[in-house]
Amino acid sequence: MSRVLDVVNLHRIYETKAGLTHALRGVSLVVERGEFLCIMGPSGSGKSTLMNVLGCLDRPTSGTYRLEGLDVATLSDDDLAEIRSSRIGFVFQSFNLLTRATVLRNVMLPLVYSSTCPKSERLERAVRALVAVNIPEELFDHRSNELSGGQMQRVAIARALVNDPALILADEPTGNLDSATSERVLSLFRKLADAGKTVVLITHDPEVAMYADRTIYIRDGKSLTAEEEQAHVAALQARGQYAN
Repeated sequence: MSRVLDVVNLHRIYETKAGLTHALRGVSLVVERGEFLCIMGPSGSGKSTLMNVLGCLDRPTSGTYRLEGLDVATLSDDDLAEIRSSRIGFVFQSFNLLTRATVLRNVMLPLVYSSTCPKSERLERAVRALVAVNIPEELFDHRSNELSGGQMQRVAIARALVNDPALILADEPTGNLDSATSERVLSLFRKLADAGKTVVLITHDPEVAMYADRTIYIRDGKSLTAEEEQAHVAALQARGQYAN
C-alpha cells in the first residue's frame, strides 16, 4: 500500500472578533491507498475544519499536508482548484446536484472543468461511473429532482468518482437518508474501498463508523485513537460530564 494522505502536526487558527480560535491543534494522520477511514467527533470538535483542509478548501496555519506525496501548502490557488477537480471527489449530505439537470449531466459536470479529460471521453466516463454505483440506464435522462434520496446520493457518489480521484471525501453522506438507504450507501463506500479507492468519511454516528477499516476521533481540535477516545469518555462519565 502507498500513502494517499500524510498529515503531520496540522494546526488551523482563525482570527475572530473574540480573539484567536484554535480549530485544529496538532492533528496527525496517515491514510493508505484503498483504506476506508472514518473521522468522528461531536459538533464543534474541528472535524469540519479538518475536512476543509483535506479537501483543499482551506489552508492550514501550520503543519504539513501531503496528498499523494504533494505538499499542498506550497501550491497556488489555481493549483489547489486543479487538485480539487482532479484528485478529490466530494460527497455531501445535501447531495449538491443540479436539480434541473439530468443525472448524466450532473455526473459529467466535473469533467467539463477538468484539463485532463477530452470532450470525447466525457460521456463514456460518466456512464461508467453511474454503472459503478448501480444507477440503471433508464434513469440517466431523468432530472435529479425526480430521484429518491438514495438514488440522488448514489449519483453524487458517481460524480465524485468520474475523475478517478485519489481521495473520496464524504461529509455526513447519510445524514438525510433513512436507515435502510443509509446502509446501502455505506455498503457502496465499503465496496469502493475494497476495490482500491481511498475513502475518508466524516460523521458523528458510531453506526456509520462500523463500515470503516479504522476510526479516529477529533475532540477540541486534537486527533485521538479509539483507545484515547474511550479513556476520555470514561473520564467524563466518572465526573458526570459526558455528552456526545
